[in-house]
Amino acid sequence: MAPRTAPSTSGFVRRSERHKGWRALALAAALMLAPPAAAEMPRRVVSINLCTDQLAMLLAAPGQLVSVSNLARDPLASAMAERAAAYPENHGLAEEVFSLRPDLVLAGTFTSPATTGLLRRLGVPVETFAPASDMAAVRAEILAMGTALGRDEAARAMVAQFDADLAALRADPATGPRAALYYANSYSLGDKTLSGQILAAAGFRNVGAEAGLSIGGTLPLEVLILAHPDLIVSGQRYPGASRSEEVLDHPALAALGTASARAAMADRDWICGTPYVLRAVRALRAARDGLTE
Repeated sequence: MAPRTAPSTSGFVRRSERHKGWRALALAAALMLAPPAAAEMPRRVVSINLCTDQLAMLLAAPGQLVSVSNLARDPLASAMAERAAAYPENHGLAEEVFSLRPDLVLAGTFTSPATTGLLRRLGVPVETFAPASDMAAVRAEILAMGTALGRDEAARAMVAQFDADLAALRADPATGPRAALYYANSYSLGDKTLSGQILAAAGFRNVGAEAGLSIGGTLPLEVLILAHPDLIVSGQRYPGASRSEEVLDHPALAALGTASARAAMADRDWICGTPYVLRAVRALRAARDGLTE
């Protein structure tokens, strides 16, 4: 009688291997379809730009922001100078910033490429923000900062409040008074700029735009005089003397001022695309209301 042989297991092994293969494929598909894991919130954030300083101070979680630029403490340029005093300052130098051991650096698109480039080569993540050119960019910058800091919900809430406050302040410029933005060296701004949109939100027609400026450029004094605006808006005068500002004291402009109102606005509310631009709109609305009294 022939010896009995053990039943072959090769079929079972092949089926088991096939099942393992299917399970591996199913797992891979599930991983591909699953939403990406949320990026870890940065814990040591350093800002080296005036505008990112302020957005970060508005949105960062307690203890998350460890340093802001020295410009953030300048009351002429920063809308948050007092609050910035609570943070260690930096001067935007790569070596200085690296020594703070940041896991995220916030910079502007005009920050020194040597600084941002060296930090990136040292393995430090750097997020850059462009200057806001209109009200839509203000919203976008707030949301982008929220994403960079892992604070998206806070950023969305800030944008919602910004939109509500802007809607409450906004006036139609179509039939409103005419205003000219006029600065040192006869510099002015058109309607495709953040300053131009602040002017429009307050209900003013832009004399610079009427003269052909869409962005920034020179508005000759003669053109300004002939335009005869209802309001001339200029920035704050800085300490010291500058030949570039002499045009603001020109006798012809002084004579025009007897018939046109002049308003010196705080530069700090106009420079950066933050919710503080609403203070500029509010100040202009007050000036507009004063013209009709």
